[in-house]
Amino acid sequence: MKKITYIDALNEAICEEMARDPNVFIIGEDIDIEGGVWKETKGLKEKFGPARVVGTPISESAFTGIAAGAAMCGLRPIIEFMYMDFSLVALDQLCNQIAKLPLMSGGSVPMPVTVRMCGAGYGTREGAQHSQSLEAFFIHTPGFKVVMPATAQDAKGLMKAAIRDNGPVVFIENRNLYYEKDTIPEDEYLIPIGKADIIQEGTDVSVVSLGYARKKVCDAVKLLPPSISIEIIDLRTADPLDMHTVLASLEKTGKILVVQEAPVKCGAGAEIVRKIIAEGFDYLDCPPIVAGGKNVPVPFSPCLEDSVVLSAEDIAEKITALAEYKI
Repeated sequence: MKKITYIDALNEAICEEMARDPNVFIIGEDIDIEGGVWKETKGLKEKFGPARVVGTPISESAFTGIAAGAAMCGLRPIIEFMYMDFSLVALDQLCNQIAKLPLMSGGSVPMPVTVRMCGAGYGTREGAQHSQSLEAFFIHTPGFKVVMPATAQDAKGLMKAAIRDNGPVVFIENRNLYYEKDTIPEDEYLIPIGKADIIQEGTDVSVVSLGYARKKVCDAVKLLPPSISIEIIDLRTADPLDMHTVLASLEKTGKILVVQEAPVKCGAGAEIVRKIIAEGFDYLDCPPIVAGGKNVPVPFSPCLEDSVVLSAEDIAEKITALAEYKI
């Protein structure tokens, strides 16, 4: 085992896959200049050359279209959006081409495209157009798998799985995690897309987290009395959902909280609750709850941003309310 940052784990995964498969290349803004803004592609251009590490102008729709065409011709592109917000410029290429071509072609045109984007970097004070959590949009678009790793170990294993997948995978990162260290295996490993991780077992309340919310859930549990037994699940993948793990936990506890960074309205948590009602209604001892941000654009002002972003205290309050719920 070794200790490594989240961003270096991503760099390792991409480097290993580019070395393994000459059809893999990466394209996006600034990635060929000193390893990109976040240093996520550090050393790749020197190792693989400018034909496989393609830095572009600010032209999201153009480089996404290039990647779509490359995938149609047998290559395996990794698209990098500097911020998740910028992917909105390329929605036609993403949602009308990349997500749909495999089905529209009867499976004859695969789309092995990995779409990297970082979102919900709350605390960095970058305002409404650099701080969105748009995973629900891609979950709602048929054709995509949506991955949201919260640790360096998951980031590397899931990135390698995403690059090898023969369909389009939206890979959502969080810049607040980029320089946090985690222990990962020295040897090569992959983490299957669609498999959740049980972080902690418990008997009173099930808490399901998505992406960076995992860290806030773990912080929230520290605020609770030890008498409350919490089971924590990190979904790791927003689509496909590992409902088997979620429902097995709910059957044990009878109470469930879904935690996301995005606003609660029409978010990933709403879809998880819908599936819980459809598939695990008899396990519920009380209504399921979703915790998330407020339904407003993220303010630039630090004090205003703090007031709309989900906090560990918010999560702890909801867990306590569930634990104290009497049938």
